[in-house]
Formats: sequence, structure tokens, C-alpha cells
Amino acid sequence: MGSVKDIEIIRKPTRERMGIARFHFSDRYSVFDWGEMPDHIEGKGAALCLMGAYCFEKLEEKGIKTHYRGLITKDGKKRYFDELEEPTNIMEFDLVNVLKPKPVIVGGKLSYDYSMFTPNLANFLIPFEIIYRNGLPPGSSIFKRIEQGLIKPEDLGLDHIPKPGEKLPKPFFDISTKLEERDRYISWEEAKKLANLRDEEIEEMKRILLEIDNTISETASRAGLENEDGKIEFAFDPERKLMVVDVVGTLDECRFTYKGIHVSKEIARQFYRGTEWYRDVEKAKREAAEKGIKNWRLLCKLKPQPLDSKLKKIISEVYMAAANEFTGKKLFDVPSLAEVLKEYTEYAAEL
Repeated sequence: MGSVKDIEIIRKPTRERMGIARFHFSDRYSVFDWGEMPDHIEGKGAALCLMGAYCFEKLEEKGIKTHYRGLITKDGKKRYFDELEEPTNIMEFDLVNVLKPKPVIVGGKLSYDYSMFTPNLANFLIPFEIIYRNGLPPGSSIFKRIEQGLIKPEDLGLDHIPKPGEKLPKPFFDISTKLEERDRYISWEEAKKLANLRDEEIEEMKRILLEIDNTISETASRAGLENEDGKIEFAFDPERKLMVVDVVGTLDECRFTYKGIHVSKEIARQFYRGTEWYRDVEKAKREAAEKGIKNWRLLCKLKPQPLDSKLKKIISEVYMAAANEFTGKKLFDVPSLAEVLKEYTEYAAEL
């Protein structure tokens, strides 16, 4: 069970063979790595499931290997997106082994041992997330990292300090840890060393990333959406061939904008950024990093408050309307995305 989707294991993977599992996409959501938030967003799970399935099928058509096997309908049958007559929140996929780096204390600080990732290991989740960035919308972590001196404009292909809303001259790929207590950005060289990746495997990952980015951008444009950034995960199959895993192209994996308005859980993030709870979370994360404390949540004094009921309804309709227009198939009975976002704009103006 994750913070936003549950996993049902049909057949466990072995060292040599992939297993079979199913994602049950829930209406839960998470922001700032907190885990389950107090509200459930109606229709969110099915919307994410359908957007992800649609993208996986488009990638498979282009010859990109994924772990996707199909969608499971109410009658328990496996179907593909075009065969659907109503929404479903269940996706079946091939399951690889997940090997977690071991937490260790080095010089009083928390570190991780990745020595189990050998050059000949296969059939496992690569322990990183890769973030492609096409633009820098308001709220992008890039701005904070530039302020902190952790990244330079030149790294992004820019000769100036970027402003919120700026587009990048070409996609920029960030890489971060995935299986540590708190995600942290690392260099490609460090990723290569930690997971014992070969140069040609890194290059192949970058090639596939571009293809995924382009596919999502083309699909999103049909709904009038800008594909600002998104996260991708990879695994090696039993022959150590790269495979796209988890889910791609959804409102939780990507940051989409519509005429400058965020169309993702960034709407909820923006609501919480104005709360005392968010400031408490940021303080706890800093303190945990300084003191080598594994679980920063234990340092939090506050819990998140529920969303405003009107905002919760708007976010729900954003997910469902985006799924309708992204896939070109109206499986949810909600207004158009433009209408829902007009309501959100009016709501935000009243605050």
C-alpha cells in the first residue's frame, strides 16, 4: 500500500521471473511527502488510472517497453483503453523486485548503502525517479534550488536567472533518489555509481525519456494542456532490458498547466503552502537532515487541515475533466476542463 495507490500481488516475482500485480488507484492524495492527507478526492483514482493506461498504450505503440498489462473492469476481465465503456481504477502490470538501500549512519549523519546493486543484477526497480522539465511553472523546486546555489541557470541551458512561467530551450532531466526516507537530487554520475549502471544504459534512459516527454506533450496539447514537468521510473526486466514502470502521464506524475493555471495536485499544494502545517513540515525536514533523523514526520507538531469543501469539489472535477480531454474519451460526467478551471479562478480570486 502506498499513500495514493494500493498494490495487489497476483504472483510474486522471483530472482529470474517477473511477477504480476495490480494497482488499485485510490482517491487518496499526498503532498510534500507527507503521506495520506485528510481528504479523499472523488474520481481521482480512476482518472489517474485511465490517463496512465492511455499513455502506456501509446508508448507501447512506439516500441517502448513498459510493465503495463491492461486494465481490469468490474467483471474482472482484462481490457485495453479503447475497449472501456466505463471508468476503472485497476491496472495490471508486470512486477519486478524492489531492493531498498540500507540506511546507515556515517559521521553522525544518515546515509544509505547501495552495494546490493551489482552490474549483473536484473529484474529489479532502478532506485531513482527521473524528472523531465520543459518549463518552470510557479512552485517549481528549481527556483528554491537556484536560490540555495544547488543548481545554476547554465545547467538548464539558460544565461539568466529564470522567472516563473519560463520555458526551457530543451528538456532538462533531473534525477533523485526514490527509496530513501527523503528524496534527494543527485547527479547522473552519482546515480550511475550507486546503482552500477553502464554508460549505454544511462544513454538509453535519456533517449526513452525524450520519447516519453514528447508523447505526453503531444497528448496533453489536445486538451489544451502544457506539459511542464513530470516524473518517470524505470526497472530492468529479467534480461536487464530497460522498462518504464509505475505510471506516467497523469496529473500526479506530471505538472500540467492550462493557460498558466496549474492542472494537477499543485492546486492542493498551493492551498497548503499558506498554512502553518506546511511551515512546520519544512522546519521538520531541515531539522531531520541536520540531526540524521530518519523519519522527519516525527518532528512535526501539526497535522494538515482538511481542504475547503468547494476547493475539494473543484479538484475532483479537474481530475475527471482532464482525463476526459487527455484521452479523447468522455468516461466521466463532468463539465469541460475550461469550465472547471474558470470556477477555480473565480474561487481563488475570492480568497
